[in-house]
Amino acid sequence: MTQNQTMQSMPELEINDKQTDAIRYMQHGFPHWRIRWHYHDEYELHLIVASSGRMFIGDYLGNFRPGCLVLTGPRVPHNWVSIAPDGICHELRDHVVHFDHDVIAGATTLLPELRMLRPLLERARYGIEFFHQEDIAEKYMLRIKESNGAARVGYFCELLDMLARSPDQQLLSTTRIELSANDDFQKTIDHVVGYVTEHYRQKISLPQVAAMVSMSDGHFSRSFRKATGNCFNDFVNRVRIANACDLLSRTDMAVTLISFEVGFNSIANFNRRFMQHKGMTPSEYRQQVRQRYSARASSGVEH
Repeated sequence: MTQNQTMQSMPELEINDKQTDAIRYMQHGFPHWRIRWHYHDEYELHLIVASSGRMFIGDYLGNFRPGCLVLTGPRVPHNWVSIAPDGICHELRDHVVHFDHDVIAGATTLLPELRMLRPLLERARYGIEFFHQEDIAEKYMLRIKESNGAARVGYFCELLDMLARSPDQQLLSTTRIELSANDDFQKTIDHVVGYVTEHYRQKISLPQVAAMVSMSDGHFSRSFRKATGNCFNDFVNRVRIANACDLLSRTDMAVTLISFEVGFNSIANFNRRFMQHKGMTPSEYRQQVRQRYSARASSGVEH
């Protein structure tokens, strides 16, 4: 399944109305119908255990590998797109825990001991990625799966407490995005996102894409920013930078060649945009990523 095939599905409001529990465990493999650009009313704690690819959280675009652990808040659009040859399947790709906002928010009001979770829940509305917590998180998620009643609540609270205290976490989306239900424009956004992620190596202009979706330049620009939190040109640059990061982390390709490979027309523009989005040069990013993976490999931790 290709990245473009996955992103072609309609971004939709997922309604989990068949379960009454406030804390719910799910798991699935790859490919699976749940792998799509979507959002829902619940918080979601998501752990990848197989495959690698691109993740989309709000306006964030980045890479994921086994061990990727992310918490998203209510109505934050998200997707993990595995990049694998056709025919490749994984029986288990994802551990997922959903929990309801109203129930958890009410619990933090009634129980003073849970109030320390409020900042975590607020940050989740931007998406949070946690590092070095995947092994213990998986243990707790499986305990939640295998338990019910007060025991499940206990394991859940311990897991959130651990994540709230973790020093190794980062916010993902730069903008707080909460999609409204039945937003027909999301169909258009999905089409545009799919087009950009497939054609980012080529020249892409706002007038070209606006015409593609039969909208005026101004209307498309305003609507795209409202739906994604990004101006269109910035979104295109984010996609290109995300793919550049992938090449920097897993190849020895020269930075100049990478800049043209991902669609920039000059090395100066590439370096400027990369610094703007990542706060460092491409060479510094490559060095930092390799140091991180080297440290994890030496400690026996894969991510």
